[in-house]
Amino acid sequence: MEVARNMIKAIIFATLLVTVLVSASLETRSQEPAASYPKMAPVDQYLIADRNVEISMARSAAPPSISNDAEVMILGRRGYESAVKGKNGFVCLVERSWMSPFDFSQFWNPKMRGPICFNPAAVRSILPLTLKRTELVLAGLSKAQIIEGIKAFDAKELPPVEPGAMCYMMSAQGYLNDSAGHWVPHLMFYVPLTDAKSWGADLPGSPVMLNPQFAGAPEPITEYMIPVSTWSDGTAAPKEAQ
Repeated sequence: MEVARNMIKAIIFATLLVTVLVSASLETRSQEPAASYPKMAPVDQYLIADRNVEISMARSAAPPSISNDAEVMILGRRGYESAVKGKNGFVCLVERSWMSPFDFSQFWNPKMRGPICFNPAAVRSILPLTLKRTELVLAGLSKAQIIEGIKAFDAKELPPVEPGAMCYMMSAQGYLNDSAGHWVPHLMFYVPLTDAKSWGADLPGSPVMLNPQFAGAPEPITEYMIPVSTWSDGTAAPKEAQ
């Protein structure tokens, strides 16, 4: 787990997920090129031309027993749209780089793909953040304008984090950033802003990690991650996840 904990310092997941996405630590960020992705690329670079490829990638976020009956959303030019109706209340999609922390140097990295599958509680209280951020990004707003838009959304429309809100990020197909690649399969849990120590996050020997994806900047959410030992298809994960 020490290796996994160190690696988390260099990844994002939104996240999208990814989502659920992993971000780099300040130390790691300081070693990265400051202007790797200084601005948003053309929208086409964030899109996946074959909708069936995106649907398959989104489903890979969770075991088939969950994702086969989940709703699937895909990214269009104006935001996410439903591509497959679901039966179990879960929603799977592929998050893009803008679900990273706003100060992450790869915030605009068009290569990033974060397959993520939200459970029903997260669909109601976390997924709206992905949809809102994406809507604001595709409207061509600056980071500062996006942050203000999220603050306004939080104040008027965002529901409180529901108890039990979580997601699966167990896809071997994801690309979380240029340093981490696929990283390791993991689960993510969402709670209102709270002290990470209340979950024992990042303490020696603890399997729980703090993900600084939101952390009140500006979303009022604390997010925890727990690596798991297999990808969604049941194959073994890298040793650092075990």
